[in-house]
Amino acid sequence: MILARVIGNVVATQKNERYANARIMLCQPVSLEGEEIGATLIALDSVDSGVGDTVLVVQEGWGASTAATREPGAAIDSAIVGVVDYIDLLAEENKGVRR
Repeated sequence: MILARVIGNVVATQKNERYANARIMLCQPVSLEGEEIGATLIALDSVDSGVGDTVLVVQEGWGASTAATREPGAAIDSAIVGVVDYIDLLAEENKGVRR
C-alpha cells in the first residue's frame, strides 16, 4: 500500500473496455507527515476520490485489477482503494497528533 495525495486526473479519449467508465487519477506519494516522496503515479479510482484527497493506493496487479474493475485479470498496475480521513501518529510522549 502506498499513501498518496490526489493531484489531478488524467483524461484518456480511448481506454480498454474493461475500465471505460473508470476515472484515472494522478497521485503523489507522501510520507506519514504529508511530505512528497517518490515519483508521481497514475491509478484507477475505485472509491470516488478527488483532487486534494489523501488516499491508499494498491500497486499490485491482481489487487488493483479486482479493486478497480470488480473482475480479476485486467491490465491495471495501480488502483486507489481508500480515502484517508486522518492519520493519528503517536509522539514520543504518547500524545496523539491528528493531521
